[in-house]
Amino acid sequence: MQGSTVVITGASSGIGKHTAIGLAALGATTVLACRDRAKAEVAAAEVRASAGGDARVDVVDLDLADLASVQDCAATLLDRYDRIDVLVNNAGGVWSPRRVTRQGLEMTFGVNHLGHFALTALLAERLRDSGPSRIVNVSSAAHWFAFGGMRFGDLQAERRYAGFDAYARSKLANILFTRELARRLAGTGVTANAVHPGPVRSGFGMDGDLGGLAGLGNRMVRPFEITPEAGARTSIHVAAAPGLAATSGGYFARSRPARTAPWAGDDAAAARLWEASLRIAAGAGLVLPDVAAQAG
Repeated sequence: MQGSTVVITGASSGIGKHTAIGLAALGATTVLACRDRAKAEVAAAEVRASAGGDARVDVVDLDLADLASVQDCAATLLDRYDRIDVLVNNAGGVWSPRRVTRQGLEMTFGVNHLGHFALTALLAERLRDSGPSRIVNVSSAAHWFAFGGMRFGDLQAERRYAGFDAYARSKLANILFTRELARRLAGTGVTANAVHPGPVRSGFGMDGDLGGLAGLGNRMVRPFEITPEAGARTSIHVAAAPGLAATSGGYFARSRPARTAPWAGDDAAAARLWEASLRIAAGAGLVLPDVAAQAG
């Protein structure tokens, strides 16, 4: 990956940081797009030390819970980098009490799906111009628990909210987004794939945002979880493996193609989510370019 530029969201810790270490070690300029600047700078130093040599590791500000920050991040990336070869949409969260983003959107949907949807749309033209390039969306096997698929009548979970349920549907949204993105980018030189990193022992859900039985369960399973380094391997593989240069619209676990839940293969739902996401972003003040229209 010598000479390439990789952008990774949520790369200040856990899977994201180890994805950055792996890709930086392959020679890529690695950009950590993170909410906490101080924490990201510490992580960047760790990535440089681990990657060795003269690895270039940069930091840009990104708060996925604020669409204005997403827009500013995209503008910074476009101004600073002539090419973007890989975008790894890695950041995510889970919240037991219902919370909202800066624009008043349900936090889990806003951070895990809509923020990445917006960032990808804003960077799509640069990714195409840099082709062949790749988009990697970090999803989860939790999407199997999104029974019944996306709740299009209540995407903001205003009528019914449970932390894990919202998380499962946001991870389903990641896969549906990937499918529709792959369809829209077909023939442009840009591929899009989703990955399941596995049950990873990281700080995910451990900062007080996940309470009650879900929080207790999250703590109890930690001894059986894999390391963040192991969890990053699938993201690194899908981002860099030469044999996947033409693979798009897939879902990977343990660095191999994996089966999704039936509701994750619903192309009509994928197209519907895309249009709904454009409308929600516009209603929150961010009009996004339509990737299909850009692709011409």
